Amino acid sequence: MQIQKSIAFVTGANQGIGQALVAALLAADAEKVYGADLHTDWLDRQADAHPGRVVPLELDIRNEAGVAAAAKRCHDVDLLINNAAITKHIGLFHADSMTHGRNIMDTNYFGTLQMCRGFAPVLKANGGGMIVNVLSIAALVHIPRVGLYSASKAALRSLTQGVRAELAGQGTKAMAVYVGPADTTMSTHRPKPKAAPADLAEAILAGILREVEDLYPDRVAEEVGASFREDPKALERRFAAQLPEE
Repeated sequence: MQIQKSIAFVTGANQGIGQALVAALLAADAEKVYGADLHTDWLDRQADAHPGRVVPLELDIRNEAGVAAAAKRCHDVDLLINNAAITKHIGLFHADSMTHGRNIMDTNYFGTLQMCRGFAPVLKANGGGMIVNVLSIAALVHIPRVGLYSASKAALRSLTQGVRAELAGQGTKAMAVYVGPADTTMSTHRPKPKAAPADLAEAILAGILREVEDLYPDRVAEEVGASFREDPKALERRFAAQLPEE
C-alpha cells in the first residue's frame, strides 16, 4: 500500500485525529483526499487551499443512503480510513436509559460497518487497497468510566478482524489502530500526557506503508498492548478500579 498518489477517504475529518490525517496525507503526496464529517468548515478551507486535492463531504455515517451515495461518488478510493466516532464518559449502569449506548453503537460500530460495506466494492474495483479502522486501547480492555464507548470499540475490533478475513480474497487489507489518550475534544477530561493528533497521524501513515494489521501508535497504546498480550486478566483488574463517577 502506497500513500503517494493514493486516493483516500477519511471520516471524522473536520477535527482531531481526522484533521491531522488529512494534513498528513496531503504532505505525503496523496493525489486526493475526500474528507467527510457532519460539519466541513475546516475541510472547506483546505479545499480552497488545495483545489482538486481536498474534497469535503457532509456525511453522517449512520445514514445508509448517504454512505451509498458517497461510495458512488468517490469511486476512485483505494484507502478508506474510518475515524469517525462518538463517546460518552459514562459506565454501563450509569446511563438513565439505553439511548446513549444505542447512539454510540450506531456510530462507532454500525456506522463503520456501513462504511466498510459501502466501500468494499469500490476498493475491489481499484485493486484492493486498505481499510484502516481507528479504534482505542478501550477495545482491548474494558474501561468502566467510558464503559459504553469501550464496548463499542471492542465490537469494532471484532469487526476489523471480520473485514480482514472476508475481504482478503479481493486483495483488501485491514488495519486496526489502538489509540491511547489523544489531545482531542474527546479526551478533554483526561490529564496530560496525551498524544498529539499530528504524531498519531504520522504513525498511522507509517503503519499503512508497512501494512501492519494491529498498530499501537503512541506510548500508552504500546504499553497497554504489551500488557494485554502478557496478562490480559491483570490488565482487566488494573482498569476495573477506574470506575465512573456517581
